[in-house]
Amino acid sequence: MPKMHNTPGGRIFDVVNFVVLGVIGILMIIPFLYVIAGSFATEAELTSRSFFIFPETFTLEAYEYIFSTDRFIRSILVSIGVTVVGTIVCLFFTFSMAYPLSRRNLAGRNLFMNMVVFSMMFSGGMIPTYIVVKSLGLLDSYWALILPIAINPFNLIIVKTFFQNIPIELEESAKVDGCTELGIFWRIMLPLSKPVIATFALFYAVAIWNDFFSALLYISDSSKWPVQVLLQQIILLSQSTIGDTAATGAEYVTPPDQSLKLAVVVIATLPILIIYPFLQKHFAKGMLLGSVKG
Repeated sequence: MPKMHNTPGGRIFDVVNFVVLGVIGILMIIPFLYVIAGSFATEAELTSRSFFIFPETFTLEAYEYIFSTDRFIRSILVSIGVTVVGTIVCLFFTFSMAYPLSRRNLAGRNLFMNMVVFSMMFSGGMIPTYIVVKSLGLLDSYWALILPIAINPFNLIIVKTFFQNIPIELEESAKVDGCTELGIFWRIMLPLSKPVIATFALFYAVAIWNDFFSALLYISDSSKWPVQVLLQQIILLSQSTIGDTAATGAEYVTPPDQSLKLAVVVIATLPILIIYPFLQKHFAKGMLLGSVKG
């Protein structure tokens, strides 16, 4: 039987498919190109031209201002630190809880699973969560940005399902060799979970990096703000000052408002765009491994 793409109908389908997907891809990437181009443009050009991909006047004023401002550089470092530590903490708690729940001989397993599902359907709300964070002494602490989201119930269920799908023979052979439960988890389960780990590392990293509401609630010290909060402040304020005076020379001119906002968007988005290609090959595989039982 001939392959579909070798038939006239198959070739037409391939061409139409490529064209449609290509157009959709272009439509999705054009806004990113405008943001990048606008961050290098002058305020006059941003005001006079509603849309462009290549700026007529190329300028680095916005980026010079951003990187000459101590508060913004500090916020970038805060976001990187919180994202790295938070992702590790979230993965540790998610996998260390998912593995015991995947064991059918665990006492009270159904009770714990019902509690996980209940927490996925209902949450305490903003005010009770704030009271809990305050009572634990986490206000103005970076841990307030990590611990309240340390375990995502949906992610936990998918990882648990993945562990259940691993053949029981591997566990039995490890026990015959004298391996403990902790040894089985460390030496067998985790090495087999690399696609799942990569997938949920990306999920947690993106969620923590993009989160600004938690910092608004729990962090009152502006020196501890992550970059997303600073980005939100810049977008809300009409002025381009963000609290510090740029020291790049006596004749320094404050950059235009719009290009500053676009430059901050580029810098805030760039780390995730850099990380994603390295984890993309594990993304689909990790989701399928944990979502299909059998």
